[in-house]
Amino acid sequence: MPDKEKHLVIFEQKEIRRAWHNERWYFVVEDVVQALVDTPNIKDYINKMRLRDPELSKGYGQFVHILDMKTKGGRQKMNCADLAGIFRIIQSIPSPKAEPFKLWLAQVGKERIDEIKDPELAVNRAKAIYERKGYPKDWIDKRMRGIAVRNTLTDEWKNRGVKERSEFAILTDEIYKGTFDLTAKEYKAVKSLDHEDNLRDHMEDLELILTMLGEATTTGLTRTRDSKDFPSLKGDAHEGGEVSGRARLDIEKRMGKKVTSGRNFLSSKIR
Repeated sequence: MPDKEKHLVIFEQKEIRRAWHNERWYFVVEDVVQALVDTPNIKDYINKMRLRDPELSKGYGQFVHILDMKTKGGRQKMNCADLAGIFRIIQSIPSPKAEPFKLWLAQVGKERIDEIKDPELAVNRAKAIYERKGYPKDWIDKRMRGIAVRNTLTDEWKNRGVKERSEFAILTDEIYKGTFDLTAKEYKAVKSLDHEDNLRDHMEDLELILTMLGEATTTGLTRTRDSKDFPSLKGDAHEGGEVSGRARLDIEKRMGKKVTSGRNFLSSKIR
């Protein structure tokens, strides 16, 4: 996609501007609301909407952030929200165009509650999504196992005080660097992926297996050493990555080719 198109999405033939911030997309609130209602004064409509919904107004400053956006008149500060914030705003819009979103949100909420009661439903739903995208069964099995290994590791990190997204990213990058000599961002660049693309959904078999090895080893090291502070956890992640990195080098030596692939798995079908 051309760079300018990466910062636009289209809904009902209307452009909605967005910006990449804090590792996720933020959308211009005015653009989203304007796409769902017919009003000559969108700012006035949003103000009245907040008056109608005191709870929305109370939490507005928590999920709406002022970001620098491109406009026809140049760059200017705009109120933006991530998807969770946008969905909350949509709930307060009494417009027929917003009803499909509200019904979808209700369904998602029900599914989430069902999954909390029975976690196996989440696994089955994820498998079904991958199947619809065209992934083969043996790849899906590896991917699901990889998710379990990843969740075990992140739970271990949480239990030992890791809370910030940036900290999880740093620890994960230590494993990637040890395994593939690439950070997650660099790896996405190799595969020509965008910010929001899931790197592991574009890995091939050996890439997935080596990632699992690095993360499982990191979990084992952390538990064995009973690591407590962030520097110690970072050291565990570094060593876990080195273990899988040595395995990668041995595999590449014996196969005579690189494991790290620039291919986007099933790219023609899912991107």
